[in-house]
Amino acid sequence: MNSFPILNVRDLTKSYPTGAGPLTVLRNVSFTLVQGSTCSILGPSGSGKTTLLGLAAGLDLPTSGSVLLNGIALAEISEDERARVRNELVGFVFQNFQLIPTLTALENVTVPMELRGDRTARAHALELLRRVGLAERSTHYPAQLSGGEQQRVALARAFINRPKILFADEPTGNLDTETSQNVIEIMLELNRTAGTALVLVTHDPDVAQLTERTIRLRNGEMVN
Repeated sequence: MNSFPILNVRDLTKSYPTGAGPLTVLRNVSFTLVQGSTCSILGPSGSGKTTLLGLAAGLDLPTSGSVLLNGIALAEISEDERARVRNELVGFVFQNFQLIPTLTALENVTVPMELRGDRTARAHALELLRRVGLAERSTHYPAQLSGGEQQRVALARAFINRPKILFADEPTGNLDTETSQNVIEIMLELNRTAGTALVLVTHDPDVAQLTERTIRLRNGEMVN
């Protein structure tokens, strides 16, 4: 495994102003993730998991501390440059799938590549759909797919641009236990094959233990 740190989080703190003074939702969080490794961010609802994921992906900026993504200091570049970095380096999987309802499974998967003008999008998307077990459903629309199938389409879409790091926010939150296990196994297999680093937000210890490392959060702080 490459020992280059794809993600370096240092003393990350996030506060929001309120009438009663600043509300700190994340406090002094630090960790490093090397290329190809996997980690879970585990904690109850309201512990700061999604806030941490958003900061690590450059979707939001911290009150203090720093995030280096592939060696790039996210707070030191413009919003447009952060968007470009995400487009080139990052894949996302969300709890609610976020598929485009008017596009087929195949079209949903190809969207990120087509935005780049990549003409190999269709062949690559079909191969990814085959790997997530949905080759026969490529012409189906999201409404014609089960929740588990929709999340597998979302997984294929997340890997289409060959990201260096995948951020998954409660990817099994809307799925039953058996379907959840299937989706996580497929995600980890895609990850291994592509050599992608994985940051997986979950409240489920059984899901967290499938990754190499677990970062536990409680009330916005890392706990052992």
